[in-house]
Amino acid sequence: MPRRVPAAHGGRSSTSSAPGRTGPRPGRRLRAAAVGAVTAAAVLSGAAAVPVAAAPPGPVPHESGHGDPALQRALAGLVGAPGGPPGAIAVLTRDGVRQVYRAGTAELGTGRPPRPDDHMRIASAAKAFSGAVALSLVDRRALGLNDTIGRWLPQLPAAWHAVTLRQLLQHTSGLPDYSKSQAFQDIVRADPRHHFDSRRLLDFVVGQPLAFPPGSRYAYSNSDNIAVALMAEQATGRPYESLLRQLVYRPLDLTGTSLPQGYLLPRPFLHGYDTTPGEPPEDVSEAISASGAWASGGIVSTPADLNRFIGGYAGPELLTPATRRAQQDFLPGGASEPAGPGANAAGLALFRYTTRCGTVLGHTGNTPGYTQFAAATRDGRRAITVSVTSQATLDPALLARLRAVEEQFVCALLDDRGPGSWKPHP
Repeated sequence: MPRRVPAAHGGRSSTSSAPGRTGPRPGRRLRAAAVGAVTAAAVLSGAAAVPVAAAPPGPVPHESGHGDPALQRALAGLVGAPGGPPGAIAVLTRDGVRQVYRAGTAELGTGRPPRPDDHMRIASAAKAFSGAVALSLVDRRALGLNDTIGRWLPQLPAAWHAVTLRQLLQHTSGLPDYSKSQAFQDIVRADPRHHFDSRRLLDFVVGQPLAFPPGSRYAYSNSDNIAVALMAEQATGRPYESLLRQLVYRPLDLTGTSLPQGYLLPRPFLHGYDTTPGEPPEDVSEAISASGAWASGGIVSTPADLNRFIGGYAGPELLTPATRRAQQDFLPGGASEPAGPGANAAGLALFRYTTRCGTVLGHTGNTPGYTQFAAATRDGRRAITVSVTSQATLDPALLARLRAVEEQFVCALLDDRGPGSWKPHP
């Protein structure tokens, strides 16, 4: 029999190194738009759904400076664009050699540049972490890809019981998105720092039917990864946060990554901003509680850790060959939110980005103050992350420019000549 997990592991405290800080209260602008923290996917994807066809480590030793002036100009141009983010940082790693590109500032008014060890919200890139946990448990035979909600979470509606772990990870489950619930949105608008019981987020949609028969369509849903984490907990009897530490953080040596429940960020951190045109930038770094996103988007990491993670997850470091084959059974047209560069296709908590220069595997994310792109080659030896300090998805022109910059960095990563010829600097 599956063991029940208590409803509130991890408590209500943030992982911030400054527990006495409360930070400024969310401003009126942020309060009005706060639902975007966990509903960005809902806003962007609308009703779009793609039909599904029948289915047949070690430390980085070197960090160079700006090896390629063209890449540095591209990042600086993004920051300098109308409504552009106050800061941006890109980390490229190939065969243990790391290059860091940065533009703008980590905090307005200080001039401090973004750094690889600055903390930041990774938004929906956290879904790849839930995939890493679930697929690691598949490797350990604690879970199966064909295991159903009915087996592990029988308390959820009977109409959902046939949904499988595979469908949850690939966003073909049909689960209604809790972040679209009017009741959930009303709470976030009233108090962006509201502490949710993360393990009860699906309660907002338990009265709703599936959006479509499981496995028949693709539709990005924040509910999917909440259910994945709950299944992992039920299968192991351990809190999701503990599983992250055991199965992901420790094997990949992620020392700056955590899943907080509160709104505070560990120091130092990249400050995220609302950059509404015609208004001064508003710092929204600590405006929203992570508890309302949890396994779907609540993880805090650093540019260096995120780069390390995606190389391990997309590459062979974490999973067996058989599980990786299932992970990389891609559904054309299934896009991450926001869409990554090139043509997107959806695997299991992993997306394929086919660019003009070649293919990388990864995930994206966006939340007020931050937009993320993380991808790597199939062998895990080349990885790229691009992190910017605004929610670029709110401006279609800025998002298009960001995707072009991401593709430029992917091309540099895949070019065997490489930026600055990838020579380590002393």
